[in-house]
Amino acid sequence: MKQVVISGSGLFTPPHSISNEALVESFNAYVDMFNLENAGLIEQGHVEPLSYSSSEFIEKASGIKHRYVMVKDGILDPEIMMPLILERGSDELSMQAEIAVEAAVMALKQADVKAEQIDLVIVACAYTQRAYPAMAIEIQRALGTRGYGYDMQVACSSATFAIVAAANAIATGSASRVLVINPEICSAQVNYRDRDSHFIFGDVATAMVLEEQSLVAANKGFNIVSSRCFTDYSNNIRSNFGFLNRCDPSSAHQADKLFHQQGRKVFKELLPMIYQHLDEHLAEQSLTPQSFKRLWLHQANINMNQFVVKKLLGDEVTPEQAPVVLDEYANTASAGSVIAFHKYSADFNAGDLGLLSSFGAGYSIGSVILQKR
Repeated sequence: MKQVVISGSGLFTPPHSISNEALVESFNAYVDMFNLENAGLIEQGHVEPLSYSSSEFIEKASGIKHRYVMVKDGILDPEIMMPLILERGSDELSMQAEIAVEAAVMALKQADVKAEQIDLVIVACAYTQRAYPAMAIEIQRALGTRGYGYDMQVACSSATFAIVAAANAIATGSASRVLVINPEICSAQVNYRDRDSHFIFGDVATAMVLEEQSLVAANKGFNIVSSRCFTDYSNNIRSNFGFLNRCDPSSAHQADKLFHQQGRKVFKELLPMIYQHLDEHLAEQSLTPQSFKRLWLHQANINMNQFVVKKLLGDEVTPEQAPVVLDEYANTASAGSVIAFHKYSADFNAGDLGLLSSFGAGYSIGSVILQKR
């Protein structure tokens, strides 16, 4: 099988930012409005009053302090509480394609690859802004790449699963250079009226260039040593948004069409799966957690990450061994581990190993072992 190399990565950070404090101020203003409007029903016991959020609660629950968004207008208005994203014409470049192109251009530059040398584009993310034509094909045209493209969705594991799909395409000869892009406009799926999740997500786009080894300059990039994917069905992280919603007007706009989860169940069920998955993957390669210079983990929740890291490496773990970016970017679905890789991989020396891993809705778990060339 052909050796596959990740030769470049890119990161697009949106122009607008929102602090925990700003989000909390907006949410608490909504709570006051709701409780006042429903005072009679609350007093009668028919409606539960809403409780305030706080920056301290958010940081303790998640480790998140801040997030970036493509459109800030509307999110902080207690009467709107969603990003007011204007629809673009069919002949205009879509927003998701726009941010994907930004990240892709950066990845191509780092890889020293021209767009016309790419023969496969995979767009992998939690949400695409439409079903068809594929976002990947629109991006293919915008960049001027060759060959073909397609979209895939495996929630927060979309990036690692797409890396595996790209590597397989190269290894079997159906592509020679692949762009994997993760354009996440997560702000559109947030229920900003839900105390337990109004703070979780931010927007971002990441990209990676994968190439067959003989096409890459010597000592450039990371060899893909091994990969492993796993899925097991669960309703504990879910969004019910889709075409079928319009066929039932009575429920088309209910809260379950946005992101919702049962956090405690996710912790209890998913963590053991992650441990088992990583233990088996490392054992297959005769490696131990101490073999790795760095772990680039999915950036969903600081508590979950700490559990995983401590299980692998013990209590004495430095920020350099498992860097955190969710404090600045929040949860960016599939892009989180790639942000960590992009920002914290330049100091690797030849032979150093790193582990890129994701986990989330599905349940889905992906892991890719990388070695600096």
